[in-house]
Amino acid sequence: MDTVFDTIIVGAGTAGSLLANRLSKDPNRRVLLLEAGGNDNYHWIHIPVGYLYCINNPRTDWMFRTQSEAGLNGRSLIYPRGKTLGGCSSINGMIYMRGQARDYDQWANLTGENEWSWSACLEDFKAHEDSFRLDGKSGETPDGFHAGGGEWRIEKQRLRWEILDAYAKAATEAGIPATDDFNGGDNTGVSYFEVNQRAGWRWNTSKAFLRRARDRKNLSIWTGCHVEKLDLKRNGDGQLRCVGVRLRKNGHTVHAEAKSEVILSAGAIGSPQILQLSGIGAGDHLSKHDIEVKHELSGIGQNLQDHLQLRTIYKVAGAKTLNQMANSWWGKAAIGLEYALKRSGPMSMAPSQLGIFAKSTPDREHANVQFHVQPLSLEAFGQPLHAWPGITASVCNLNPTSRGSVMISSPRSEDAPTIAPNYLTTEEDRTVAADAIKLARKVAGQKALQQYNPEEMKPGAAFQSDVELARAAGDIGTTIFHPVGTAKMGRADDPSAVVDSHLRVKGIEGLRVVDASVMPTITSGNTNSPVLMIAEKAARWILADS
Repeated sequence: MDTVFDTIIVGAGTAGSLLANRLSKDPNRRVLLLEAGGNDNYHWIHIPVGYLYCINNPRTDWMFRTQSEAGLNGRSLIYPRGKTLGGCSSINGMIYMRGQARDYDQWANLTGENEWSWSACLEDFKAHEDSFRLDGKSGETPDGFHAGGGEWRIEKQRLRWEILDAYAKAATEAGIPATDDFNGGDNTGVSYFEVNQRAGWRWNTSKAFLRRARDRKNLSIWTGCHVEKLDLKRNGDGQLRCVGVRLRKNGHTVHAEAKSEVILSAGAIGSPQILQLSGIGAGDHLSKHDIEVKHELSGIGQNLQDHLQLRTIYKVAGAKTLNQMANSWWGKAAIGLEYALKRSGPMSMAPSQLGIFAKSTPDREHANVQFHVQPLSLEAFGQPLHAWPGITASVCNLNPTSRGSVMISSPRSEDAPTIAPNYLTTEEDRTVAADAIKLARKVAGQKALQQYNPEEMKPGAAFQSDVELARAAGDIGTTIFHPVGTAKMGRADDPSAVVDSHLRVKGIEGLRVVDASVMPTITSGNTNSPVLMIAEKAARWILADS
């Protein structure tokens, strides 16, 4: 088995799959792509509703949990991260969302690199885009926001719901405008989400970027490989360099050598964990676990940000919801038959169908909350649907000010790190949480929904004051699976930055991080497609550097 390569990519998820595709286009570059999980041949990965069977399943999920969270009134949450080819794109909600232009302009300001501005990032989004808007056409849409012919397929959803149409109308009655495109730089408005699907099947990054590339002779893809640490050496002048990785494959230790560089794309949990296990991080924490400090970078594992969704639930009457459709074997059989024959119906749907971006209060400068509205309700993820017809309007703060951490819990790579998101630990976040629940109530109170007699079940009408609502948010809040920021990029004089503006780890040659962990601030929306954009940009830089 050849163990010498030019480039080694750790993690065959969202970023890693695109990087492997782009870098191996150069036939003279030998690329190794490593994945701890297995092939993406589990059938539930590809059926859109199958996320229910992939999350918290060791076949496809790392099975992480958070620490008990004070802001969540002592609760601990499951923290799903994809562990299979395609990574989180194999188990996520399939929503195509770029965020807001201001997100990227802020990155450009924080890093001093104009390539992170919205106008520059837009080109990297379009570089791999295959939008339904361009079907049968070439080039770009007239507004310049979308492209066709790329690998990353984006389609309209294949079903609508009367109750969600009514909810959308209620949102407009509440002053939130309708929109037909969340991805033009300002996502304010209400619309059905666009999704990463092709003809009713999930479209993950393994299909998009590895399917055609994996036959290239210069690309090796190893699954079932658990990376234990990075191999580091000092040059004659004392400069530290990453020269490869140490991994476990089929019960054996293997050292894979990288002549050019190693790229960590293991995600916002995995990448900081691997760095710390390799002796890169906060020296006092590493020493506590008897790990030799190779390079002090105190920002590694810090700056964790995530979107906390507050699951407001309403009982409705006179409307079809998934609760009734799936409450019998006959109903389930009808759902399965529709999908088998038409690739439509509830089995084709993303976890959330209707989206809203709005201001939590009128004095906000921009949309700062996002709704994921579902034609179903349940007590908690993994539990049965309610026996009564219901809808869920999950609302999250797009720009939380609370910051958490991901820190190794032992020197063993097999042990999960300690994940502490620190949700709702700032007054600003508690205020937005209370205002978000009030906004959900405002929408539910509009004329368009009154024929369905919406009755608030969670958090419940008993919670009225801001203090009560903030505490209720701790009871109904849960992750929407968007952790970022734990190896953030920044300027040379930023002591908390882990990588520079071109994603090179500060102070170490031959090592980059390319995944959600490099985001200095979280994007204003779902994070999967922004990670692809980051990887697209990084691939251009890496090829240019060579």
